Amino acid sequence: MQKYEEEDYLAISGFQHFMFCRRQWALIHIENQWEDNWRTTDGEIMHKRAHDNTVAEKRSDIITVNGLKISSKELGISGECDSVQFFRDKGGVYLAKYKGTFLPYPVEYKRGKGQSLEADTMQLCAQAICLEEMLCCKIEKGALFYGEPHRRTEIVFTDELKERVKQTAKEMHEYYDRKTTPKAIYGKPCAACSLKELCLPKLGKPKKSVGEYLRSGLDE
Repeated sequence: MQKYEEEDYLAISGFQHFMFCRRQWALIHIENQWEDNWRTTDGEIMHKRAHDNTVAEKRSDIITVNGLKISSKELGISGECDSVQFFRDKGGVYLAKYKGTFLPYPVEYKRGKGQSLEADTMQLCAQAICLEEMLCCKIEKGALFYGEPHRRTEIVFTDELKERVKQTAKEMHEYYDRKTTPKAIYGKPCAACSLKELCLPKLGKPKKSVGEYLRSGLDE
């Protein structure tokens, strides 16, 4: 099993970008290009609120930690969890300064209504894999909190989902090692992308066929 060194770690947040568009991910994480729009600004504000309190807070049998730094040598990724709730459980792990054992439950905060559920689920599952590796435990569930409905969507971390995350992380590393930026593929998601002015996706649209060129010439 390959183990990555810290200098080779990729950002966990990149899973959301990679699943949305591989070219967007490469522009941000390989070419270091970024442009804000109202969607990214709104999302950044929500994450800052989630990370305001970086110390542990205990209420009843639940310990909440915001801005927890995590990483995985197996996946070669690192980043922060918006929030991790530790629920008291006999099958959990010991935490310093607290009696008993607890199971971690990662919570990721997202703006909007959850249109990118698949991408967000991959990012959350990547966080769970990091926590499993760091704490030597098995995490079965986590949650995505969306700003507009203002409620959680619980995610079950199946073996199939975890394997898909591992294969996606491997693909991300392959792109990064080759320093390859995929060609643009124009589609509906491009309208909401903050990098559309840098990406210029319409330049990647397929050229007209010979028949289309002939027909357009006759029309003129």
